[in-house]
Amino acid sequence: MTRIKICGLKRIEDIEAVNYICPEYVGFVFADFSHRYVDKETAAELKAALNPKIKAVGVFVDEDYNYVAELLNEGIIDIAQLHGNEDEDYIGKLRGLISNVNDESGPVSGEKTPGAVKIIKAFNMSRIKSTGEIEESSADMVLVDSGTGSGKTFDWNRLGEIKRPYILAGGLEPDNVSAAIKSLHPYGVDVSSGVESDKYKDPEKMKRFVSIVREENDNSLSM
Repeated sequence: MTRIKICGLKRIEDIEAVNYICPEYVGFVFADFSHRYVDKETAAELKAALNPKIKAVGVFVDEDYNYVAELLNEGIIDIAQLHGNEDEDYIGKLRGLISNVNDESGPVSGEKTPGAVKIIKAFNMSRIKSTGEIEESSADMVLVDSGTGSGKTFDWNRLGEIKRPYILAGGLEPDNVSAAIKSLHPYGVDVSSGVESDKYKDPEKMKRFVSIVREENDNSLSM
């Protein structure tokens, strides 16, 4: 089953929309250069209104790991997604600061025990030299993208080299997500700009995206 993450929520209206369609994950962007940026207080308000079945992922770009750990330990986010130049040393330091207060949260990978997934490392496929970097990452889950919220697709042919489960991002939208799932069978799909209108989340586009992914999941189960 392909999981769904809708990223870049910043308004209570966005939360109301996802509570209705219930993707597995939503994303709050903590990078202040993004028009989707939310601060800690806003994220806390959004998380409080979020259906508890949906896991909140905080998206960070080279943020102080103490702050990331603070948001995790306070339950404002369930999972941290690292979208910058965070290396193995950074991941190790962050992991050492994370408490077990959110261990009731569900796993991202079927190979993980409940609550084990706290860290997702994002990889820009246009920048990495080898997919070995992805395979060797100590993050609990990896995400592959064409940039930091670029909204553009990339050459999916390289993804055949990746053996571990991954979340696919980069230019996904209702019109291409079906083809992505059929050809790549990713663990999850991550969408942001592809379900927006005028830089705001569009409830109808989100609903259509989720419906298409779930239809593909149903088709795969019936085969």
